[in-house]
Order: sequence, then structure tokens, then C-alpha cells
Amino acid sequence: MSTDVKKALQGGEFLIRTSDPQDIFIPEEFNEEQGMIAQTATDFLAAEVWPHLDRIDSMEEGLMPKILEKAGELGLLGISIPEEYGGFGKDFVTGMLVTEKTGAGHSYSVAMAAHTGIGTLPLLYYGNAEQKAKYVPKLATGEWKACYCLTEPGSGSDANSGKTKAVLSPDGKHWILNGQKMWITNGGFADLFTVFAKVVDPATGVEDENLTAFLVEKDFGGITLNAEEKKMGIKGSSTRQVFFNDCKVPVENMLSERQNGFKIAVNILNIGRIKLAGAALGGAKAVVDQSVKYANERIQFGKPISAFGAIRQKLADQATYCYVVESATYRASFDMERAIEDLKAGGADHAKALLKGVEQYAAEAAMLKVAGSECLDYVCDEGVQIYGGMGYSAESPVERAYRDSRINRIFEGTNEINRMLTVDMLLKRAMKGQLDLMGPAMQVASELMGIPDMPEPDDSLLADEKRMVANFKKAVLMVAGGAAQKLGLELAKHQETLMHIADMVIDTYLAESTLLRTQKLAELKGAANVPEHIAMCQLYIHDAADRIHKWAKEAVCNFAEGDERQAMLMGAKRWSKNTPLNTAELRKAIAKKMIGEGKYCY
Repeated sequence: MSTDVKKALQGGEFLIRTSDPQDIFIPEEFNEEQGMIAQTATDFLAAEVWPHLDRIDSMEEGLMPKILEKAGELGLLGISIPEEYGGFGKDFVTGMLVTEKTGAGHSYSVAMAAHTGIGTLPLLYYGNAEQKAKYVPKLATGEWKACYCLTEPGSGSDANSGKTKAVLSPDGKHWILNGQKMWITNGGFADLFTVFAKVVDPATGVEDENLTAFLVEKDFGGITLNAEEKKMGIKGSSTRQVFFNDCKVPVENMLSERQNGFKIAVNILNIGRIKLAGAALGGAKAVVDQSVKYANERIQFGKPISAFGAIRQKLADQATYCYVVESATYRASFDMERAIEDLKAGGADHAKALLKGVEQYAAEAAMLKVAGSECLDYVCDEGVQIYGGMGYSAESPVERAYRDSRINRIFEGTNEINRMLTVDMLLKRAMKGQLDLMGPAMQVASELMGIPDMPEPDDSLLADEKRMVANFKKAVLMVAGGAAQKLGLELAKHQETLMHIADMVIDTYLAESTLLRTQKLAELKGAANVPEHIAMCQLYIHDAADRIHKWAKEAVCNFAEGDERQAMLMGAKRWSKNTPLNTAELRKAIAKKMIGEGKYCY
């Protein structure tokens, strides 16, 4: 894939700079090889996963490891692993594409994501040459399965507060691990555990401030497992508590440096968050397919229910949400890929370049984790509603999808944590001088007190939506700048306000990504050939304006008073204004195309 385009925006810069449609990557640009890889992933689900979903959910002994091994034989576990370790060495965007396509695999996709993501990546990016040579080829083929042991009963979102301890043995040859981990995906069959613990000085009893990571083989001994957790959804995913009782780990199996574990966990979560968005997107598209198919087959009052406006509205909103999340996910993935390539060109090795490239867009990754998981939840909920009573039956595919989707708003940091992280990371980049938020925020504040400019007449495609997105950014800068100025360091304690700002930021990023994709698509294919894509873009941005006005209004009322409040409320209204639009006609057009093709077709 070519990255020979204008230098990408830095992380968070979308708020203060405009992008050109030609600067972003859109899914319609995948090449033939990427299309073949995607088809392989889809065919694998059709052959090895979907026919066996009941067996998978019943936790049939040995079935999930066997499916993972078959995926390994096809190379699906090693898409992003360098060729020297038995992988395909493909770029970040191709890896995201495979994540999306396998995201429709229910419990299997969770097992695969845990293995290829949090199970393999800490080793791949932080391991030394000997560690990678020993373990990565086995993980790439599926001969060995991996899991990641971070969460503990008393440390969920507060990961660095873990109680698991590591003490150096008297002969200096082993680390002795003692502690308990919970919610460990793949824990029941993993061969390699990446375990996070606090190192303790045996002489003084003083423990390190930060976690350290260790590579622990199942056969080292001292590892016991609780029974499989009984869960609401993803029932076929192995989820165990893991206990380490004087588990002896060779000193050479410390991963990276002492006390670097928390940094490893944070950086791997950045990757995990955007990958979760991709997987959720794949699951959502599959539910839209099922919704369209059922709506076409279900006859009521002498016609298929897909003929009724209320059902068409649901189908259109499902499709629009998927289109929007897809636009933003691949925009961010490609920005990350360009950053990675720039760092490699500057002399960084692949692992360091990838970590720093993704880290730069940590805020976008957090936003997409929220957007992707909430898109999937919405689409599944509407899918059940379209199926009606049958949707509540375990015989329907949407019943399983509905239950399985719910975990994604908790995985990889809850959506509440990710919302607050979004704002926190943007402000930290600003304080480090990496992102000039305050200059533009002050400019917006001065504009707030001035006479509004009359926009020049513009009859170009999506001109109104382009204006609206630019105004959304002003609304964000006004509210975030006002809150930061008024509350200062206390802002972190005002979580309700942070959540509103985060929602404004997320909707603005999604809206702009959708606008840019649709503009580029219209340039590539001609506007007359993509009317439904244009309709989805218009529908989302006009709906976003109402949401942004609500969030801006509530946030402003949380921290401003008197004349300042009144002025900012006027600004919130001014910068979230949308023009009247016949949304019923837009939804009809979006749904009609899918009904005709019998599937999600965007």
C-alpha cells in the first residue's frame, strides 16, 4: 500500500487543522492482495467457525485450540508478524482488515484477538532477540497459544495497583511469582502467559512502584486455574482465574526492563483499542446482513417487513453507523501506518516504530474503541428488534450477537475510562507542546464575541456538511478551552464534563472521517454513482449536530455562570446549527439499496 501522500496530521490535530480527502485512506482503495487476504479470513469463518458456534459455546474440550491451529496453518495468526518469525509481515492496515473480517466470529474472534494481540504483541515489540526467536514462531503458527495476565480482583482500570509479586530467588536464577489474575482470556489452554507483577526486594520487603512483565510457560509449574467463568456472552471464550504459587520463571524471561510493565500494558492497549473497533465493525456488518435477510423474508400483512418505513429506518441507521465507524477506523489506521513508516525511515526498528506510531494516535484509538463497541451494541439491539420475538430465541443468529456484543464496552478499558482518556491524552499532548489547542481555542473564544461571518455561497458537494464539521471543531474548542481555563487542574475531577467533551470530540472525528471518505469516493466514482454514501454522510452529520449541541450545552452549564455561560450557550447553538433535511427520504434510499442486494453493501 502506498503511503506516498502529504504528511499525515499528528494525533489530535484533526481538531485544529483541515484535511483533504486525498490525505486519507478509504476501504474502497484496498488492493487485490488485501482483498484476497480478507476473503481467506471470511472463508475461514464460514468453514471452521459459523457451522460450529453451538459446539464452541458449549466449551467442547479442545475445539477452540484446534480452530486456532487451523487459522495458524492459513497464516491468519501471523499477518502482522515479521517474515523472519514465520509471519507475513503485512502492514498495520492489512492487519486491521483481517481483524475486521474475523470480528464476526463471536467467541472465536475473542480468542484469536487475545492470541494475536495482547498475547503475542508484548513479546513481539518488547522481547529481546532470543525471546522472540524462541516463542514467536510457535505463536505465529498456532502451535502455542498465548494469553495476557494483567487484571486482578482489586485492579481493573487501575492496572498498576496489582498485588502479584515477583521475588528473585537466592541463587539469582529465577523470579518467584505469587499472585492471582482474573478474566484471563485463553487462560484455559494457553501455553505462554505474559504476566505483570511488582518486583519486591526480599531483604527490605519494598516493592517497585511500577509493574514488570514476565514470559511464563505453562510447564514452569506453580500455575493453577479456576474453573471456566460462566458469562453472559462470548460463552465459548476460555476465561479463567489464574493463580501463581511459587512459580519459578527463569531470569532471562523478564520481558523488557524492570518496571517497564506498565508502559508495555498501556502501549499494547493502544493497539488493542483500535483493533477492537475493527473487530466490532466486522461483527456489526454481519448483523446488518442478517437483519436485511430476515426483513426480506419475514412476511406480515401480505408483504416483507422490509417494505415498511419503520423497518427501513432501522436498517438505514444500522448501515450508517457501520459506514461511519469504518470510515474513521481506516482513516486512523492509515495515519498510524504512515507514522510507522516515517519513524522507520528515520532509523527506528520496526517494533519501536510501530509502538511510537500507534502511541501518537492513542486518543484516536480510545475514541474508536468507544465508537466501535457502541456501534456494535446499537446494531445488535436493532437487529433483535427487527427479528421481533424470533430475535429473542436462541435459534436466531442475532440472539448470540446481542449477548456477545455487550463485553466490548468493557474490554480494553471501559468506555467511560476511554472517554476520559481521550480528553486527558489530548490535553497532555497540548501541555507537552505537541498539539496547539489553546491558540485555536482562544481564537474561537474571541470569535464568540464577534459578529458571525456570513459564509460565501457554496454549491459544491456536501458543502453544508463541510461547514458543519468545521463548526463542530469550534464547539469542541470552545467547551474544552473554557473548561480547562475555568477548572484548571481540577478538570480531571469533573468527570461528567469530561464525558460530554469526549462525546463531542468523538462525534466530530467520526463526522469528519465520514465526510472525507464520501468526498473522496465521489471523486473516484462520480457523485451520481454513490448517492447512498452521500445520504449516509448527510444523515450522520445532521444527527451529530443535535447531539453536539446537547453535550455542549450540558458541559457549559456544568462550569460556567452568568454572562460567560450565556455567551457560550449562544456559541453552542451557533456552531451546532444544521439545515432542515428530509431524513426519511435519506433513510429510504440507504435501506432500499441493501434490501435490493440482500445484505450490507457499503
